[in-house]
Amino acid sequence: MCSCFDTQTNLNVADGKLVLLGSKAIETGASIVQEFLPLKNVCAYLNAFHVYTDDPTRRVEAQNYCMHISEDAMYHIRYANPNARLIGVEYMITRELYETLDPEEWKLWHSHSFEVKSGQLVMPKPVGSLMPTKLWEIAETKEMEDMVNLYGKTWHMWQVDRGDKLPLGKPMLMGSFVKETDGFRAAVDDRDKRFGVDRHHKAKLRVHIPSPKIHPDADAWDHSKQC
Repeated sequence: MCSCFDTQTNLNVADGKLVLLGSKAIETGASIVQEFLPLKNVCAYLNAFHVYTDDPTRRVEAQNYCMHISEDAMYHIRYANPNARLIGVEYMITRELYETLDPEEWKLWHSHSFEVKSGQLVMPKPVGSLMPTKLWEIAETKEMEDMVNLYGKTWHMWQVDRGDKLPLGKPMLMGSFVKETDGFRAAVDDRDKRFGVDRHHKAKLRVHIPSPKIHPDADAWDHSKQC
């Protein structure tokens, strides 16, 4: 049985209460006098799914805010939804950098080929954006042309899918969908309805993107158990 946490309708903070007015006032005051330079480096927002490598019957939808470290590396800050709960981080590197790592380290990273080619990975167009859809799709497809070759290492600290009120236990290593299954279709089709996108259309736009040869030590989890 697959389980998937709905990141769009579970918007409560940790204790299930609204942020107090005093706390909001403090945040507002700080935002006036402080600079949040790292966050200003966010260059893209992506929606994606990940599975737990120790139990790939569990999956989590996440909102990813991306920042570049260098030409060879970037990272994503992962939220359960755009309004609350930082749940993890994903580091992404080129194959060239990946291949310099220790062989045991290779096993902790996952590929992005299926995420991109299946149309699952999307760069949601902002609500109310005046940019024509065709131009947005060109920009998104260009992003995918770069993303398809990257390897990601993802740690989740907060297991929101099991209802944890706080980030409990040890960090969990996450992997990516690697094939179509009933669970994959159910999760992505539900996301598509909420976001007003179509993974099948996205996949057609990405047909021209070559599928890279995936390193044999990447995606090192039991694919037969993917929900």
